[in-house]
Parts: sequence; structure tokens; C-alpha cells
Amino acid sequence: MLTTRAAARRIGILGTGSATPSRIVTNDEAGAEAGVDDAWIHAKTAIRQRRWAKPDEATGDLAVQAARAALQDAGLRARDLSLIVLGTSTPDSPQPATACFVADELGIGHGTAAFDVNAVCSGFAFALATAEGLLRTSGGAGHALVIGADVYSRILDPADRRTVVLFGDGAGAVVLGPVRPESGRGLIASRLASFGAERELVGVAAGGSRLPSSAQTLARGEHRFTMNGRGVRDFVAAEVVPAVARFLADCGVRPADLAHFVPHQGNGRMLEELAAGLGIPADRTRGSFAAYGNTGAASVPLTLDLTARSGALAAGDLVLLAAFGGGMTMGLTLLRW
Repeated sequence: MLTTRAAARRIGILGTGSATPSRIVTNDEAGAEAGVDDAWIHAKTAIRQRRWAKPDEATGDLAVQAARAALQDAGLRARDLSLIVLGTSTPDSPQPATACFVADELGIGHGTAAFDVNAVCSGFAFALATAEGLLRTSGGAGHALVIGADVYSRILDPADRRTVVLFGDGAGAVVLGPVRPESGRGLIASRLASFGAERELVGVAAGGSRLPSSAQTLARGEHRFTMNGRGVRDFVAAEVVPAVARFLADCGVRPADLAHFVPHQGNGRMLEELAAGLGIPADRTRGSFAAYGNTGAASVPLTLDLTARSGALAAGDLVLLAAFGGGMTMGLTLLRW
């Protein structure tokens, strides 16, 4: 379903922020137990390094850092927020929601609505659409903090070369709020979709109500992340490319109209194919994968923040955010900066 916004009641991004661990992990280090080296990893993924959390760092810690940076960029205080939505598939714990930890750390742990959304690597896109919709139903006058954060290093199998070389840890955040209609800024349209028939492509088998964690699941490694890389690549080609093309067409936008394309940073080579399939010039496709790898739900907001802080985003620029992840899920957002 396509959701478009009336210009008179538009919500926009007022600030961005991001955070990554200080520990840099090279390709040779990441691939050591999997038996692959820098040359192999770069040839397959275009990734050079990633950041992995230290033992005392969790998803919530990175989310708080990104949140503070976004609030500072927006010129707002935490108490100005009416809502916090966190997209993650690696929460600090199964419950409570990591967003509640974030709210408390920001000093607003009493009264402000805070909750998590799990759409795996599409988590930020789903959280963004959810937060915007809730702001709109409240009259569009409040402010929301939307975060994508993941610490995948905790659930990777170091011997699985299909996954361990891809993922890094990080967080990205945006502050949403009302924008002046005459500015032309704000979120223009969004589309969310899921493809449950493809749910086996990505996942963590154990730890839920269907297969609770036990000594047996631990011994079988079922608490580790698994992914059918070829299946995901085929999904992107078969579903994501045509869906993005339809979304742009429905919005009356040509690929050439986009100033910035910010896709999920799943794999550098896959992103090259995605942009080419959509006819989006390489110089308009924004990437963070080379230095940070696939940061899960953080990858889109992290890349957006890096782009903003580089000075590349100009007022009036048309920006497409495109995420896809386990479920399978997909989230698209068109906005004017």
C-alpha cells in the first residue's frame, strides 16, 4: 500500500545522528575462522572493514549515542519528544523493549511512549512509517525519535563465511517533527511490504516460543544468525527492484529526479546491481558498507547521517530510502530534504 502525505500536514526529518563502536575489525580478522581473507571478502562484497561492539556495549548503548546526536542536530531536548520507536532485531534482551532503556537513559523514562519494531534490516523503515503515522494522528505537532540499531556481532557464527564477513554493529537515528508547508520539505510517501513465503531465507532459529533456547539448541548453533545469500540476492532482483520502480512511478518520480538513493547496505556488490537495475546513477547512490559493513536496521539511518554530515544533502534534494531484510520485508520512503 502506498501512503502519501498532504503538503499542509507534512512531517519531516529535523535532525540525524549515528554511532558505531570504536573497535575496527578488518576483513582478515573477520574472516580468519571462516577461512577467507581480505581479497576474497572485498571481491565478493566490496566491504573493507566493520565495527564490532566491545563486550560491555549493547544495542541500546549505541542507540542512545545516535539519539543524542540526532537531538543535538535538531536543536531539541529529550523532553521535547512524545514518542521513541526503535527498529532492531538484536535487542538488549527479549524484554522489555530496548526503546524503554533508551528513553530512560535520555532522562524521559516516565510517560513518553517508547517501543521496538522488528522487521530485521527493514526495521528503521517500518519504525519511521509508524512514528510518522502516530505523529499525524496526534495532529502533527509533536516530535518523534526514530532509531535503527543492531549488534549482529553477538549472533554471528565466526566459521560461516556467508555471514560473518558481512555484518557490523551500529545505530542511526532521526528526529521527526512538523515542517512548514511552504518549505516543500518532509516525508512525501512510503510503502511497506512483507513476503512471508520467503521467511526461511534469513533468521535465528532458537530463542523464541517455537524453539526455546536449551543446551541442545546451543550445541547445534541454532542461536546463531543464518542467511541464504543467494536467495536474498534473488529476492532483491525479483521483488525489490520492480517494487522500487513501481513506487517511484506511483509518486510521479523518475530515477533521474533523485538526488540521493540511500539503500540498505546489505552487500556492496548487491547494491551495485540494485542501482543499475533501477537506472539510478552510481554517483547518486550513498554507501557506508565499505567502512561499516551491513549494520542491519542501522544501515539506512547511519548512511543518511553520514551523507548529511558530509554536506552532500542540500535543501530541496529528493531522497529515496530503501530497506529490505528478513521476513522478508521491504520499506521505502521518499522525502524532500
